[in-house]
Amino acid sequence: MRIAVIGTGYVGLVSGACFSEFGVNVVCVDKDGGKIEDLCAGKIPIYEPGLDTMVETNCRAGRLSFTTDLKAAVDGADAVFIAVGTPSRRGDGHADLSYVFSAAEEIAASLTGYAVIVTKSTVPVGTGREVARIIREARPDADFDVASNPEFLREGSALNDFMRPDRVVIGTDSDRARQVMRALYRPLYLIETPIIFTNLETSEMIKYAANTFLATKITFINEIADLCERVGADVHDVARGIGLDGRIGRKFLHPGPGYGGSCFPKDTLALVRTAQQVDSPLRIIETVVAVNDARKARMADRIISVCGDSVAGKTIAILGLTFKPNTDDMRDSPSLTIIPALQRAGATIRAFDPEGMREARALLQDIAFCGDAYETMADADALVILTEWNEFRALDLDRVKKLLRRPLILDLRNIYNPAEMAAAGFEYDCIGRRFNGAGSPQQV
Repeated sequence: MRIAVIGTGYVGLVSGACFSEFGVNVVCVDKDGGKIEDLCAGKIPIYEPGLDTMVETNCRAGRLSFTTDLKAAVDGADAVFIAVGTPSRRGDGHADLSYVFSAAEEIAASLTGYAVIVTKSTVPVGTGREVARIIREARPDADFDVASNPEFLREGSALNDFMRPDRVVIGTDSDRARQVMRALYRPLYLIETPIIFTNLETSEMIKYAANTFLATKITFINEIADLCERVGADVHDVARGIGLDGRIGRKFLHPGPGYGGSCFPKDTLALVRTAQQVDSPLRIIETVVAVNDARKARMADRIISVCGDSVAGKTIAILGLTFKPNTDDMRDSPSLTIIPALQRAGATIRAFDPEGMREARALLQDIAFCGDAYETMADADALVILTEWNEFRALDLDRVKKLLRRPLILDLRNIYNPAEMAAAGFEYDCIGRRFNGAGSPQQV
């Protein structure tokens, strides 16, 4: 089989590479000539573990290629995947579908035979029908069907998520399109992956419902963590106690400074706007959005409080800038709210992230970006852990203590044990499991 993937961002590049790993011939298209040149030279524009090797292997095998020529890529393709960006629209929070619709127009002009046009991008309910209308209006003679095939890729685990998914969701009203999509995903039948066929609208809704539910779960445990601090409970024990209930599940019950990334912030907001448009408001999701936004700001206030109600003239060491580990993605990362708030309060910031420094330099100003974790700590008045990268989980605590001007650690990801940190002589603050023994900050 042969497919074209329009867009070489996170979703398009990962999907194209993984389909080629299945043995499909894949052509990835992007208008950015510089990006295509880099990809052809083996330079990957995003950090995703294992992606560089998969791209190199399949390019060498002739199954994966990159081009700016959309017409040539679409010509003769069995399926054309639209995997362009759908960012929040400035001003109202709706998903910006201009790239999707522009791709549909270009695809229409390029079709030479039957093809399934697949929306892989996260799009609001009704988008697939609009894509079909755009193509049909531009090319009444075209032979095509439209399908929805949302992605469920976690940054940092995307290759495994694609190759061994929990499920594959495909929305279409066409038997012919179902046959094409079944053939594309045939390798997953061997591992008995559930493949769910629905109509277009249901498939589009599944994606938004999944992401908003997970965002709700994160926000729920964050609020429970706040309550645990007030009443003397341990949020980790609470999360385990409820997560072992099969109806609830253990995943996404880890407290932190708030969710970020390329999906949850924009998808929760987009679903809220869609619901408001059809007069079916989602009060729970509206609250999730508001609580998460407020939480990030509150984390900066917490840091200031633990530092003695002032960070003016103090140096704060920050470990982790990306919204999660194993990615270079800075989109809606808590660091983008927390660091500027500390700077406005008079703090000097030193920071390190294993993969996010290049992106961070374009988004954060007046920061001393350091070469490693320990360089960041030198003569700092406090150490703040914002992202739980593995290399931060087993720091040399004796060295950390010697480097810091004051042995104060604010662990917003709870990667250390409070009692052990106190025993090591640190003032230690974490989320939802306040240790009230010696050495624990008491200002919050």
